[in-house]
Amino acid sequence: MTMQPRELAEKIAKIADDKKGKDILLLNMEGISYMTDYFVIASASNTTLVRAIADAIEDKLAEQQVFCNHKEGYNDGRWVLMDFGDAVVHVFLEEERNFYNLEQLWADAPSEEFKGTDDGE
Repeated sequence: MTMQPRELAEKIAKIADDKKGKDILLLNMEGISYMTDYFVIASASNTTLVRAIADAIEDKLAEQQVFCNHKEGYNDGRWVLMDFGDAVVHVFLEEERNFYNLEQLWADAPSEEFKGTDDGE
């Protein structure tokens, strides 16, 4: 299945949100980075949840024939990076995200907070 970069980024954000990812942000990297069109950044409160979010993203996209080209940091579970070509996913432990601050590093990229479902939690 072929998806447009924006559609892929939104699908990744939705999966992360469904798995209780926090502060999900889409960074439009078109014209800024040759590596990818979108960064999707999400936080989680513990390493188990970081890995669960990464697993869900990989599994749900594989069901649609979209496969991860490269994955780093999974075993440690503090910052999992997943490369899907048109979108690169960063799932952070909250304190790691604050430390590395990709939003500031890529401040030139238009950003958009993902407005997921609010289930009252």
